Amino acid sequence: MNKYGILSLVLLSTIFFGYSQDTPLNKHGLLVIEDSRAYKKMVSKNPENKMMDLRKVIPNLIIDLKYGSTDNFMNKILYQQTNTSYLRKPAALALAKVQEQLLQKGLAIKIWDAYRPYSVTEKMWEPVKDERYAANPKYGSGHNRGIAVDLTLVDLITGLELDMGTGFDHFSDTAHITWKQLPTQILSNRLLLQQTMEAAGFIVLQTEWWHFYLPDARKYELMNLSFSQLKKITKGQQIK
Repeated sequence: MNKYGILSLVLLSTIFFGYSQDTPLNKHGLLVIEDSRAYKKMVSKNPENKMMDLRKVIPNLIIDLKYGSTDNFMNKILYQQTNTSYLRKPAALALAKVQEQLLQKGLAIKIWDAYRPYSVTEKMWEPVKDERYAANPKYGSGHNRGIAVDLTLVDLITGLELDMGTGFDHFSDTAHITWKQLPTQILSNRLLLQQTMEAAGFIVLQTEWWHFYLPDARKYELMNLSFSQLKKITKGQQIK
């Protein structure tokens, strides 16, 4: 076994240590947190990585969960509609900083998707099977890890979204952040979103101007917890 194989074994051992044998790997060899008991064990390893209710963390938050409706590229509901969403604590607090900066400019964020159960990623992969625009279940998504968010900007006076040149889940070169054949105002709007998010520690996905994630994704476990489970988990949760 070469050094990379040894390092992989060490990494896997570190990730799996502390989990009971009743949390088996899935068909891709991935550990996916499925229930509250496994979640609590995960958080006991690092309390700073707990999931947080975004409405409790971010003031004036606007949420329009596209996959909780039929207004998405698959034209069907992929998870239950809810008036909030969830992210890991580092991502939630970083996003709160973004909102704080934007409110000073008369703007706010609108969230289209944040945490997404792993099973939804499996469903979304089938019709796309293009890693530029959909996460491969073989690796999982930053959304499944609770560290990725899809969002846009809203003008607080008009209540309208800023023009970003394309809508959500627009699978074409026009949605790439390197695409410059757009009006100046649209490019300016995209740049404002990107710079504000990057200043808070997020990274933009090159092929989707709306998708941002925290670095070092592999240190966060994949999850397949439902929104109902997360609602119970975060009930009465203190922000600290």
